[in-house]
Amino acid sequence: MRIISGNFKGKKILEPKNIKTRPLKDLTKESIFNIIKHSKKFTIDLKNSNILDLFSGVGSFGIECLSREVKRVVFVENYSEVLPILKKNLAYLKLIDNYEIIEKDIYDKNIFSKLDSKFNIIFLDPPYKDKKLENILIRIDKDKILDQSGIIIIHRHKNEQVIIPENFQIIEKKKYGISKILFLSYSN
Repeated sequence: MRIISGNFKGKKILEPKNIKTRPLKDLTKESIFNIIKHSKKFTIDLKNSNILDLFSGVGSFGIECLSREVKRVVFVENYSEVLPILKKNLAYLKLIDNYEIIEKDIYDKNIFSKLDSKFNIIFLDPPYKDKKLENILIRIDKDKILDQSGIIIIHRHKNEQVIIPENFQIIEKKKYGISKILFLSYSN
């Protein structure tokens, strides 16, 4: 797995040795960034964006954002087997300090209250077995951490039904192998 574009293009991203963590594949990641760049359904200025990478794992998505010179990335991860790898991957990006790692359970009810800004992109890549995604989306809306013109990107198994709260709408859906990517925005 590598960084596909930007200042750190080609740099290797370390992966976990166990199979409990499912890093975002390069092809899927590249497709996500192509949609962000070229979609007519939303407008995101990546370089001026604050990114929230939930269930960040080894940091593949957020690190790709850092390589593309985003304003800031907040990584949220608490799995002890993968946190050291995330930290090593970020340490390899010498002289980069526009990120923060929050080592807490994403289901902690106060996790979003400590965030000091709104996010242009919120990326969710929970384990496929995780069935509480709707609760996170409800809290994102309730805590008002998504910018009004921001997007939520969800990576799930292609056969899994995702319940979308009424304040959000699916604006784009793509399938890649066994996974699917959903792009959400606030409903108009």
